[in-house]
Amino acid sequence: MPDLPVAGEGPRIFCMIEPEGKGEQVTRLYARLVGPTVILIGVVGLVLGNRPIGGALNIDLVEDAIHLSTGGLLTVLGFARVDDRIVRTAVGGLGVVYLAVGIVSFLVPDLFGLIPHEYSGLDNAIHLALGVLGIGAAVAPIGAEGRLAS
Repeated sequence: MPDLPVAGEGPRIFCMIEPEGKGEQVTRLYARLVGPTVILIGVVGLVLGNRPIGGALNIDLVEDAIHLSTGGLLTVLGFARVDDRIVRTAVGGLGVVYLAVGIVSFLVPDLFGLIPHEYSGLDNAIHLALGVLGIGAAVAPIGAEGRLAS
């Protein structure tokens, strides 16, 4: 039985419960895999500076900062004992952001001047994949018994 708030208390964001449904497990797995990966991309970007990696992947200071912050958020939410609804909301929200970046950057590769070296097709594909997978993980259907609906 989940640890529910007592009347008069606010919602418990950090609680001592484990994810119950497989949908929550999918969402947390996404956060646990993507979060540290995105942090690593941000760190590599900071080390290499403002230049494309191998002429295919763009790294800029603004993008590195965004990678470190979004990767950090996903990592914390993936591993901390946080309410599953918060994890779903964050994963889904960041999925929407990554998807939007992937779509908009096809039309405006420098994202209105935010990305000086412009996104490549590979950058766009990665953002689109992260977006679709994040949204998919966030909306994984949960049955009445807390299980992934089949």
